[in-house]
Amino acid sequence: MFPTPEEVKSYIGEQLPCSHLEVEGDGQHFYATIVSSAFAGKRLVQRHQMVYAALGDRMKAEIHALSIKAFTPDEFAAQ
Repeated sequence: MFPTPEEVKSYIGEQLPCSHLEVEGDGQHFYATIVSSAFAGKRLVQRHQMVYAALGDRMKAEIHALSIKAFTPDEFAAQ
């Protein structure tokens, strides 16, 4: 069974402190916009690694693809 966008959102939210978290998708391909102060001072690759770590083995078994937009609160507010 494939996860819902709401489940993926909860997986990420349980592991990362997020001030904004949106997840859309069809069960295998997901698009996430994540705003977290934990991203401050981190490069894009490091931010993505943090999200993948939050999802753990689900990235190997349940989630086929995940497109990530990762922002600090200041970066998100400046958009």
